[in-house]
Amino acid sequence: MNNRIYIFDTTLRDGEQSPGASMTTEQKFEIAVQLEQLGVDAIEAGFPVSSPHQFSACKKIAAEVRNTTITALARSVEPDINAAAEALKPAAHPRIHTFIASSPIHMEYKLKMKSDDVLEQAVKGVTYARKFVPEVEFSPEDATRSDLAFLIRLIEKVIDAGATIINIPDTVGYAVPDEFGAFITAIREGVPNMDKALLSVHCHNDLGLGVANSLTAVRRGARQIECTINGIGERAGNAALEEIVMALEVRKDSFGCTTAINTKQIYNTSRLLSNIIAFPIARNKPIVGDNAFAHESGIHQDGMLKHRETYEIMRPDQVGREFSHIVLGRHSGMHGFQKRLSELGIRLTDAEKKNAFDRFLELADRKKEVFDEDLLVISGEVLGRQTATYNLEYFNILSGNVSVPTATIRLKINDETREEAATGDGPVDAIFRAIDRVTEIPTTLLEYNVLAVTPGKQALGEVSVILRIHDATYLGKGSSTDILEASARAYVNALNRYKLTETSAGCPESL
Repeated sequence: MNNRIYIFDTTLRDGEQSPGASMTTEQKFEIAVQLEQLGVDAIEAGFPVSSPHQFSACKKIAAEVRNTTITALARSVEPDINAAAEALKPAAHPRIHTFIASSPIHMEYKLKMKSDDVLEQAVKGVTYARKFVPEVEFSPEDATRSDLAFLIRLIEKVIDAGATIINIPDTVGYAVPDEFGAFITAIREGVPNMDKALLSVHCHNDLGLGVANSLTAVRRGARQIECTINGIGERAGNAALEEIVMALEVRKDSFGCTTAINTKQIYNTSRLLSNIIAFPIARNKPIVGDNAFAHESGIHQDGMLKHRETYEIMRPDQVGREFSHIVLGRHSGMHGFQKRLSELGIRLTDAEKKNAFDRFLELADRKKEVFDEDLLVISGEVLGRQTATYNLEYFNILSGNVSVPTATIRLKINDETREEAATGDGPVDAIFRAIDRVTEIPTTLLEYNVLAVTPGKQALGEVSVILRIHDATYLGKGSSTDILEASARAYVNALNRYKLTETSAGCPESL
């Protein structure tokens, strides 16, 4: 059996049906371009008949994305298929994806049709679609709640009519892995002409089993998986592309299958989608969440520092991330604490380390996460001096919709005070430019994130930045009820980390 798994991405069609996830034509095109770079085999660009926007987005993607199959959805009726065919005219590799419901509950209450009428309409739809494109995909909607004997008969007839891909949707996320696996096997073995079409699955996540069901189907012979970036989609979403791909990659020994996905583009694609639709990625989201490569437990930190594979089954760079992060908190041990002090260039005697660690644990009991600023203060108290090179003494912002944002910054640098002013595209940019003028350090801002860490109008805001300085990256964090102050403190924090690692020996990791 062919062990190549084809990845069909439906972020722009099923994924966009998530409440609040609607995208403009330009945004959908931007995602489609990134999906092509990611290496997906097919992009479902939309449902052209449903609106002029869906039609125009499909047509633009079909015209400009040339190296990936572009698919348009259509019900098994001529107006839908006509709209899909027209939208796909510019495509280098077009595919019409036609569907009709096959479960008793859908046929009775939604379609108000008998099974024989559904079969007839499905065959007509596939036959008609083949007049326009060489590839037709057919989906019996709500397949997992359909009568198996009827489903087998339906699939046989649409393959005879020209369907080249048969997709089995678990439309409401009802299946569990063992029964879904048996269902896929029954279809593979029961449909006489199944060898003439590619078998695909489309699993929803209502019970949290979308990925598990998809992987089970792969074991039973499915060779296309329909999925979405970050698992977005109707209700609880779809099987997540990044989880499926990395499960197949990490467990090649178990599945023996490959994809064409460039896994180094996974993180970029995930973040792009999150930024465009303003859906934050959960910290504990597999593969792409902030905590996916973060370690706070002292036992885990100790193991990681001794040998990464003790607690990581994949490398961050495999999915386009730059680092594993040791998070210092109440569960951290002395090993992780010492490692962070070393990375910050802080040298303490054994007695000073013990004293500093005790103070760290006291602070960690009051805070979810202890930042480098806190460690600088703790070690400064222990050493009887301030370890940070730069201290923010003052900032002032002039900004508005009719004025040029201008920032004035005063930093204390060791025993000297310096002040500078700068303009920028916005108040935050002006602050960062003014700080750069004071420090004269060449920086590139790679990432800027804002998080409200307490509720209410007076929420405490946490800002994190990642700076690139001389081919190394430095993380900075700052918090305040004033987000501009938090931004300034985060930027200064990153520069302090740079200064501390600049002179410390044997510290290759900045983050």
